Amino acid sequence: MPFCSPSSTDVTLPAMTTPTQPNIKFVNTPDYRETYANSVQIRVNVWDFFLVFGTMQQSSETQVELRNFQGIYLSPQQAKALMSLLQQNVSNYEAAFGPIQLEARAAAGPIH
Repeated sequence: MPFCSPSSTDVTLPAMTTPTQPNIKFVNTPDYRETYANSVQIRVNVWDFFLVFGTMQQSSETQVELRNFQGIYLSPQQAKALMSLLQQNVSNYEAAFGPIQLEARAAAGPIH
């Protein structure tokens, strides 16, 4: 396709302006809490993703107990945004501290 040079009929559009970003204030609700989870289960349906956080404790070779303490619903859009943020932060972590090693998965069953 040949290069087209501007002609006298070209129209100059006004410059696009960048909208002003709002100030963001983070406020914790009275029921806000921080805790540790070493288990995350994910359930998906057409409308949302449901993440269930808990702790996994192995009391014997054959017995594992999962204690779920928080369930969070996310829209598919928020789940995808979270995936992107987690990927970016894991990549930054590995760049700073080295690769994160995962244990080999068993032939069947979820990773918690």
